Amino acid sequence: MDKEKILKIVINQIEQVIETLPDNQKFKVNEDTALFGPGSNIDSLSLVSIIVDLEMLFSNEHNIEISLTDDRAMARNESPFSSVKSLVDYITELTNEK
Repeated sequence: MDKEKILKIVINQIEQVIETLPDNQKFKVNEDTALFGPGSNIDSLSLVSIIVDLEMLFSNEHNIEISLTDDRAMARNESPFSSVKSLVDYITELTNEK
């Protein structure tokens, strides 16, 4: 699957979560947006929701089964969840293997 398409999907899912936040907590999302750790505006529960939603979306709408929280993801030097870019890179890697 094309990386730009994956980026749009990921940003759209994050924006859906942002819409549920109070106005004073909303923010713009782009490739450099931190998802986890220092600088992140997303709490851990919201991140889990994004991950689950993405897995379901890729399965239901694109017929691609991916697991974003498997041992492989956790063993990486850079967490796939540190930024939008790292998550998109990881999903691109997984979808290209299918």
